[in-house]
Amino acid sequence: METTIRSIAELHSLVLEGITPLAGGDINEVYLLQTSSGNLVVKLNNAERFPKMFETEKAGLELLSSTNTFRIPEVIANGETENTSYLLLEYILPGSKSTGFWTDFGVNLARLHKNRSDLYGWKHNNYIGSLFQSNAFTIKASDFYINERLRPQVNLARQNGYLTEDLTRFFKRVSEIIPNEPPALIHGDLWNGNYMVDKEGRPVLIDPSVSYSHREMDLAMMQLFGGFPSEVFLVYNEELPLESGWEERVSLWQLYYLLVHLNLFGAGYLGQVRSAISKYS
Repeated sequence: METTIRSIAELHSLVLEGITPLAGGDINEVYLLQTSSGNLVVKLNNAERFPKMFETEKAGLELLSSTNTFRIPEVIANGETENTSYLLLEYILPGSKSTGFWTDFGVNLARLHKNRSDLYGWKHNNYIGSLFQSNAFTIKASDFYINERLRPQVNLARQNGYLTEDLTRFFKRVSEIIPNEPPALIHGDLWNGNYMVDKEGRPVLIDPSVSYSHREMDLAMMQLFGGFPSEVFLVYNEELPLESGWEERVSLWQLYYLLVHLNLFGAGYLGQVRSAISKYS
């Protein structure tokens, strides 16, 4: 891998002084590059297995950055060398949370979600983890969630032998439950591993899976694995009030992420998937 990194450095006229592995995700290798012009981060993965993954991540990071809400790592470059895709990013020195960290987080998230679109979806398809995520433009919130989020994961779960039940009644109920508010720009994979704290104590968002979707998806994902205090949701709701009954829909939105985890990591998530389906059937 060092040969590949040195090739990337040469492509971008970087003088390498050191390479240090960093904790990455499940599919990418991540390294801190010490260079004569400062530190950078490079993410690497297999170009054949994950086509355009970093191209769409770059577009997502730049879209989030354009909202002037959260701090987002600057994209330096992306490309491919030796069958390896790479994404070269600004290195953000980590720090400790400021006193108003969670207030800032809630306000910034609400302001991010105030970026609206006429249609659900996005001009790029992208990834959720290592799984393909379609973002075909759709008029109605429930249609987008059913056809672009749930059905692909349900179909994959059937192929993997996890689900066999008839979900006709479930999908009918979903179409009735979801309020059809304007699409919001969402991070799309907002669990507690996809934010960090910079040296000024401010929240930073990383590893997005963006689309114009129902904003309750971000809030639901934040509650799936914990790590976010109730203060965030109170602040958010003051800044951008949620539709009534949003608490009752949390596990419906979480179902998408549970299906993704089922398809990525196996049957340990099957009980939670079936529980959520049963709740809304």
